[in-house]
Amino acid sequence: MSLYAFCRDFSFAHVPAPTQAIVKKSVLDIVGVMAGAVSNQTTQALYRYARLHYPSGQLTSRLPFDGERVGLLGAGWAGGFSADSLDAHEGHFTSKGHAGATVVPALLALADALHHQGQPITGVQLLEALCLGYETGLRAGVSLISTSPTYHASGGFSAIGVVCGGARLLGLDEATFNHALGIAEYFSARCPMMRLIQHPTMLRDAHGAGAYVGLNALMMAREGITGAPAETVTADIAQPYWHDLGERWEIDAQYFKPWPVCRWAQPALTAMTALMAEHPAISADTVESIRVETFWESMCLQGHRPTDADQAQYALAFPLAALIARGQVGPNEVTGESIHAPDILAVSDRIEVVEAADISARFPEEILSRVRVTLKNAECFESPITAALGDPERPMTPADIDAKFDLFAGVNLSPPACAEVKRAVKSLESAASAIDALAPLFAPATR
Repeated sequence: MSLYAFCRDFSFAHVPAPTQAIVKKSVLDIVGVMAGAVSNQTTQALYRYARLHYPSGQLTSRLPFDGERVGLLGAGWAGGFSADSLDAHEGHFTSKGHAGATVVPALLALADALHHQGQPITGVQLLEALCLGYETGLRAGVSLISTSPTYHASGGFSAIGVVCGGARLLGLDEATFNHALGIAEYFSARCPMMRLIQHPTMLRDAHGAGAYVGLNALMMAREGITGAPAETVTADIAQPYWHDLGERWEIDAQYFKPWPVCRWAQPALTAMTALMAEHPAISADTVESIRVETFWESMCLQGHRPTDADQAQYALAFPLAALIARGQVGPNEVTGESIHAPDILAVSDRIEVVEAADISARFPEEILSRVRVTLKNAECFESPITAALGDPERPMTPADIDAKFDLFAGVNLSPPACAEVKRAVKSLESAASAIDALAPLFAPATR
């Protein structure tokens, strides 16, 4: 089956129930992250950018949790950056990246623009587009990382998912679809991810670029601009990653993050959470030293004294210290004044992060850490080698996702608004009009 035929004939009803559940959980998770991110420095800067430089056009979309209309491509830039600005969105093992932080804001923007022009889109139709965006975006990621010698940011592949989901909403013919794929692949920014990890900035995982490039490719192809083929889809070397479309689901390998920090820091936070539950004596006042043993890529995070939110979220020591000092790590612990908080920094200075050869040998198939805590009274507690909560083998429950949504969205939304947004997302499948049902997502933040 060609990729075009798969997208054209796709039905959400034919997706296995467990995979459907992961898609719905993923959308709820991303929306919660975006609600928690709308007030941060990155989101506000990109919203200003979109208003100034993409003020109008044939297709306009509302900015999430703001409501102002901007040009579709500006909404792509802004939505992708916003979802990426709080590093809590779900991700995927074999692509070593993420699709949702590109696909969800981009396709929400496209659906809102089409709705504004009078095109009806049901909840099921939007879910189908989102599911296509996730599955094809993740496969493009696996294809890219498996055929390239360099580790690229997710924006290097996620635009393919935007094209596949967007083509479904737009009803593109096969030739136009293939050109849109080629345009998206050609213009996708293959950003050097390790540079960003070692020097964190607002650019993050390039989801703003992925959303923009995917939407731009759709618009360019509709105007007759050519761009086929997309080699990560059609080349012989890429075929192992596409031949079983509809039979096996990359979506099933999604993981979810309890905390808004880099995926590679999550195992250490999971291990520390278990140690603190088992040993209540562990606290900011009692800890003498902490040693984190992890894989090389995780060790590179370090991050004892970040100077901004980007460094705080691409760190290991600082969020681990925040967990000990504050008892949680949510948006408020990795942004704003908390970054310079003496109670967190005092614990962070006592943390050592080192590579362990036995753990590095198991990466990337397994993402693991081990934590040893020594108290001032000389007591010592050590975790086993630990995988992150939220992995497919150790999933976050629906109750966990709900609690995370409330913690994150509650930063900027009132409790009634949080509940309204959550209901809107959870009832999307039954909605006669997706955008009418999702109206709370486009209302200005209320807190």
